[in-house]
Amino acid sequence: MKVMLDIKDNKADFVMELLRSLPFVKAEQISPANDSLSDNIKAGLQEVRLFKKGELKTTSAKDFLSEL
Repeated sequence: MKVMLDIKDNKADFVMELLRSLPFVKAEQISPANDSLSDNIKAGLQEVRLFKKGELKTTSAKDFLSEL
């Protein structure tokens, strides 16, 4: 299982050291680039939810491809 944590900067080193001390946990910090990717994915999923609720209009795939 993967878990993403949001930790205050002043406590991050402590938490990472604690997690790494557990033999059954593989802990690694997410680089700012990966964090940005995660934010983009979340935003995209939010747009899909809004579309499904009918709160967001989108372009059809056919129209999108014809624009290319």
